[in-house]
Amino acid sequence: MERTKINQKQRQRRCWRVTNRIKANSTRPRLAVFRSLKNISAQIIDDTTGTTLACASSLEKDLASELKYGGNVAAAAKIGQILAERALAKGVTCATLDRRHYRYHGRVEALAEAARAAGLDLGGKTESAE
Repeated sequence: MERTKINQKQRQRRCWRVTNRIKANSTRPRLAVFRSLKNISAQIIDDTTGTTLACASSLEKDLASELKYGGNVAAAAKIGQILAERALAKGVTCATLDRRHYRYHGRVEALAEAARAAGLDLGGKTESAE
């Protein structure tokens, strides 16, 4: 099998593993992140009803004018902040981060930390051990 196909299969398995673990062990809605080379988007999904509660993307027209480039850490932080504001406006205070097959660093980390700073409880890294 070609190396690129092996990498694609591994990435797909990693994505399924992370998402299924989140869906099976959490009663919270999940914050699903998608990043491409030029943009980033995130949405909060309630898996019990299958509905999207809030979403934000660097492709939105009003945000695209503010952001020079949608594929950097600054854009990801802005998207995280806007998503948290929209979620809190709809009454969603907590979620679980679904990073898919992306590592938790760079743009994914910036989005999650900005959402936490804006008041969204993503679990983990928020409380110290007593």
